[in-house]
Amino acid sequence: MKMTQTGIVVIGIDHGYGNIKTANTITPTGVTAYDTKPAFEGNILFYDNTYYKIGDVHKTYIPDKSEDIDNYICTLYGIARELSREDITEADVHISAGLPLAWVREQRESFRKYLLKHEYAVFDFKDKHYKVHIVGCSVYPQGYTAVIDRLHDMNGVNLIADIGNGTMNVMYLNNKRANESRCWTEKLGVSKCVDMVKNAVMDKYHVVLDDAIIEEVIRRGTADIAPHILETVTRTMADYCKLIFDTLRKYDYDPDLMKLYIVGGGSVLIKNFGNYKSDRVILITDVCATVKGYEFLAWQSLNKR
Repeated sequence: MKMTQTGIVVIGIDHGYGNIKTANTITPTGVTAYDTKPAFEGNILFYDNTYYKIGDVHKTYIPDKSEDIDNYICTLYGIARELSREDITEADVHISAGLPLAWVREQRESFRKYLLKHEYAVFDFKDKHYKVHIVGCSVYPQGYTAVIDRLHDMNGVNLIADIGNGTMNVMYLNNKRANESRCWTEKLGVSKCVDMVKNAVMDKYHVVLDDAIIEEVIRRGTADIAPHILETVTRTMADYCKLIFDTLRKYDYDPDLMKLYIVGGGSVLIKNFGNYKSDRVILITDVCATVKGYEFLAWQSLNKR
């Protein structure tokens, strides 16, 4: 969250398929609606006479983020999380969000309209009442914003791979500038790795591996499970990392000719299980880096006005 000179609160929201992220928070993206207040406490938002519980599950992949109400509810949730950190319940808010570069041209305006569809939002979150005036919205190319503080090092050709839960977004930068003719989106996010691991364990040992165990291995490189199952999990994760690099080569990636910047949640997987040249591959493992970039660019633009 950043405050402009005119008192507008700029809040970045990264509407990932796996997690909704703000500059300071990460929560699984799934949204469940209830007519009455859920029995168990959690991230419960009350809006338009409906209770929404955020974070119990991950959201399923959809190619258009404005197709349902979930991302709007996640936006209100993200706003509340950031405002609550400063004990603010009423504010003029400018939303700063993003889309894959390959989608920005076609979906930017529709996504802006979706996020701006209500000028005022009144809702409750964790027993606090919020009144938010949504005064504007900026939509940026995701992935690119994660490296804006490193652009000064990006002479020549550089490649960005933003590996989220649902997709991997690939983008070339030529002398610090994004090359819009050379950007692609692959449905090859971390959820693909999770599916590969589950299938491998089921095929070999006929047991179902819980997502929480897989996520622990992704983060820590290990988990408290039988060694033979752990070996299958880690080997499959290494196979997924190889698949990532094989896919990048399809788009002319060559470590001798360019540096590769890997951002998003998948960067942790590559760090723990990938085979790469550490002097040619830069891992940005702060999964909030992209949304911090959204927020900074919008704050900078509003202050210039």
